This record gives sequence, C-alpha cells and structure tokens, in this order.
Amino acid sequence: MSLVKTDVAPTGFPPVAETLPQVIERLVQELKPYKIILFGSYAYGNPTPDSDVDLLVVWDAPPTRRERAERIAQALTGHFFPMDILSKTPAELERELGENFFLREIVQRGRVLYERR
Repeated sequence: MSLVKTDVAPTGFPPVAETLPQVIERLVQELKPYKIILFGSYAYGNPTPDSDVDLLVVWDAPPTRRERAERIAQALTGHFFPMDILSKTPAELERELGENFFLREIVQRGRVLYERR
C-alpha cells in the first residue's frame, strides 16, 4: 500500500511514493520519533508538481529551532524531494492542540505514517 494517496512527483524529483518510505525510515532511525504524520496535499490527495511533502514529527526534540533543524537535516542528508517538516515534542503538541487549529487539523485529518509502539 502506498503511503500517499496519489503519486505526483515534485518537479525534478523522483515520485514521492517511491522515496517517502526511505524518508520515514531515516527519520525513525535518527530521531526516534513517537509519531510521524503526513498532512497537506499528499495526505489529502491533491498534490501538484509544485507541492512539497508536509510532515509533523513528534519526538524528544532539542529546545531550539536551530538544533531541531540541524538534527532533521542530518537525518535527511541527500534530500529526497521538497519537504516542510513541523517538529514538536509530545508536551508541545499536547499543550498547543487546544488552541492551534492548524495542529488539530493535522492530527485529525493527517495520515499517520509511523507510530512508536
């Protein structure tokens, strides 16, 4: 079963359905996340060749944005396709869900691609 509902390839990149499993595997190996959720156009079935892949990664993230970005960039060396990665700790997600409509929509409508057991 494909991780994405449709397989439009971002311009100049391989099809997302072929490479997204590798992205998830690297994130799981390097970041040890609790959960990874696909949201946006690839989750909801309407991507275009200009779409990026949107992921929410819930993990024991470093405290600063810079450190988070560095760890994610290290995990994804070799960059597979355009991505927008939202990084939250479990506590941040729980705290922000009550007041952040965007996060609520991600959790409610997004596709869980990985969940730690």
